[in-house]
Amino acid sequence: MSKKRSVIASKMNPVRNLPAVVLAAASMMAAWAQKVTPPPTPAAITPPAGNKAFLVGHAIGTQGYICLPASAGGTSWTVNNSRPEATLFKDQSGRQILTHFTSINTSPESGVTASPSGNPTWQSSSDTSKVWGKVGNSIVAGSDAKSCPNQGAIPCLLLEAIGNEKGPSGGHLLAEVTFIQRLNTKEGAAPTSACTVGQTQLVPYTADYYFYKKKK
Repeated sequence: MSKKRSVIASKMNPVRNLPAVVLAAASMMAAWAQKVTPPPTPAAITPPAGNKAFLVGHAIGTQGYICLPASAGGTSWTVNNSRPEATLFKDQSGRQILTHFTSINTSPESGVTASPSGNPTWQSSSDTSKVWGKVGNSIVAGSDAKSCPNQGAIPCLLLEAIGNEKGPSGGHLLAEVTFIQRLNTKEGAAPTSACTVGQTQLVPYTADYYFYKKKK
């Protein structure tokens, strides 16, 4: 092909002129695109109208518990402040899409005070955007056959986003998240054994996390 024809072809195909990093990011986002249909959920853990699920990840990880003095005397495992460490995968493809952990909210929404002990956090494995959540409502595991059927597991939750952060290159996968549902939980409940102050234990769990954003 002559140089002149090459220039003309390049102008006629602007996609070829995009930076490789932009094309790679677009390709990755297309590969991770999902048609998300959450299961029916009880009103207590259903996001308000006007929000739409756009992403779901299957989490495999642990809930971390620590033994502390109990108010009634003795000791007990923490229940309300367990610390998650999990990897979220897309469907059954085995492709990692998010990580889940506890961290300090560095981008709190207006009126939100960052918890000194951290908040549940999700970070995109593709563009490193983040969302921090705060538990709103919960239902007991085993109390709903369609969304939370496994007795003895950690509760199913509705969390509200209280902080969002774009990735350093402008990544925004989680930058518009408004609510997160934790559904279909398996295992992960706090130990029931006796413990000594300061003792820690990691309990394996799995769950499905659904991410919502405002409808447009």
